[in-house]
Amino acid sequence: MKPFNSAIRNLIILLVFALYMLPLTAQEHQENQEYAGHPAAEVHHAEEHTTNHEGDTHGEEKLDFGAFIKHHIADDYVFHIIGDISFPLPVIIYEPGKGLDVFMSSAFHHADENHLTRGKYYYHHGKLYIPELDENGHIVMDEHGHPVGKHEATLGDLISGNKHVFYNFSITKNVFGLLLAVILLLVIFLSVAKAYKQNPGRAPRGLQGAMEPLILFVQNEIAIPFIGEKKYAKFLPYLLTLFFFIWINNLLGLIPIFPGSANVTGNIAVTMTLALFSLIMVLINGNKHFWGHLLNPPGVPFPVKIILVPIEIIGIFTKPFSLMIRLFANITAGHIIIMSIIGITFIVQSYVVGVITSVFSVAMFTLELLVAAIQAYIFTLLTAQMIGGAVEEGHGHGDHHEHEGVHH
Repeated sequence: MKPFNSAIRNLIILLVFALYMLPLTAQEHQENQEYAGHPAAEVHHAEEHTTNHEGDTHGEEKLDFGAFIKHHIADDYVFHIIGDISFPLPVIIYEPGKGLDVFMSSAFHHADENHLTRGKYYYHHGKLYIPELDENGHIVMDEHGHPVGKHEATLGDLISGNKHVFYNFSITKNVFGLLLAVILLLVIFLSVAKAYKQNPGRAPRGLQGAMEPLILFVQNEIAIPFIGEKKYAKFLPYLLTLFFFIWINNLLGLIPIFPGSANVTGNIAVTMTLALFSLIMVLINGNKHFWGHLLNPPGVPFPVKIILVPIEIIGIFTKPFSLMIRLFANITAGHIIIMSIIGITFIVQSYVVGVITSVFSVAMFTLELLVAAIQAYIFTLLTAQMIGGAVEEGHGHGDHHEHEGVHH
């Protein structure tokens, strides 16, 4: 019961922090992403079609599959279901001194330079602005083609103290995916915990029976080998939270239609949050042996320590950084490969190629189901290894290193 209750608490803390970081960091790497349904994107695509079809007497439109893939892996304010059917999401803006402004993202479809959403918001290349207008009422652009005025706050704005910003707490696709994953995990955790509480001696069955092998796998194959039998129980709830949170989000991202299709674990803001939590677990649980070897390695000449200590300190941060990049890159790459294989059919426009690419798509999708579990396993395992290195004692840990070597 205790691991489940702690896992639920960890899950809620993780969600709150991820939701806070997502709007601050996700926008920074989406500056060049195009979003379907937005007037600026429509104009951009229309110009591309005009350029691509000059001299095309048949007037056939060519599919910009690169933009389609970018749209699929990027965050958005709307779920596109099929054709013009979409599911709009709430836009929540906080402007200091003016309070909250809440509206649905469908309002973006009826805005342009001369008719801003709700009279002041301009949606440009995946970002929201409160732009300045010239004497003719047109948006003022800078030399880079970006609107001049207030923009969404990023992590850099918070660090620099820039106050000419507003805060975007909108329920985007990724936020919706996070909330959906948390709801599913809460249902699973609470149901299994209730089953154990009501029938402590009964053989597990149903959902409890399906979950118990996975829980024991995390406990016996990850937590105990890398942290040790004496200390693993303290960290098992966090490891369970990590494993199931990543796995569920990976699986939801493979569902091509609503309510899936959100690329949550392919968003670097989310993977950064997960890696940051793992780093915090290491820093606050590191014992004297860990910090002693880090800041004052025994048996090492002082001149060597001057070089070694900074390298060891940097190593503390490079490990979670590699966790962040590994999960982000693998999940994003999988989405791109599947979409690229599907796109070959539309580019070549051949039935034979369509059959071949369909077979490859099914095979790749099956592989991605395996990758979804593997990435959750690797992230959890490496986190356990980091924690184990921080809490291990200065003697009697030969078995730990031997087991660690086997896994490597």
